[in-house]
Amino acid sequence: MLEWLQRTAVAVSIRDSLYTFPVLESIHVVGLALVFGTIAILDLRLLGVASTDRPVSRLMADLLKWTWAAFAVTALTGGLMFSTNALVYFHNTFFRAKMILLVLAGLNMLVFELTARKTIDRWDRASTTPSSAKVVATISLVIWIGVIVAGRVIGFTATRATVPAEAAPDVNFEDLLGLPK
Repeated sequence: MLEWLQRTAVAVSIRDSLYTFPVLESIHVVGLALVFGTIAILDLRLLGVASTDRPVSRLMADLLKWTWAAFAVTALTGGLMFSTNALVYFHNTFFRAKMILLVLAGLNMLVFELTARKTIDRWDRASTTPSSAKVVATISLVIWIGVIVAGRVIGFTATRATVPAEAAPDVNFEDLLGLPK
């Protein structure tokens, strides 16, 4: 299935394009920055470090729509980049670590929903939050920093070595810069 995925027209088109992969990667990074930034704001509020004058429920209502939109963009761009070299990425330790961390982030969010969020009406406007909210917020920050680190390392540990080049791209840097061959 991974071989099929990396040989699809979309994957080949992205892989062979001079610009598409870097553009996708840039959008992915901007999306991840928005995901992490909005989550960090909420986590810092839960820890009582920032925005303590704002109700947690209001902050969640303001931020989470942006978090989910950015996560959707990031997941889409990540999936497209994965498709270009699926076999290599799938077997990359840091890619697997990133995927595990993303699952843990989801489970951590579920823990928040099943614990602290159930009693939010009691502490919503208080500057301090329950211990369970603080633990979840701390774990969230650690997980998301791990996602970022693992994601960066993927770029340095995954190569295109196992993807055979069917044809050289029509454009190269010499052509773009008008340099003699």
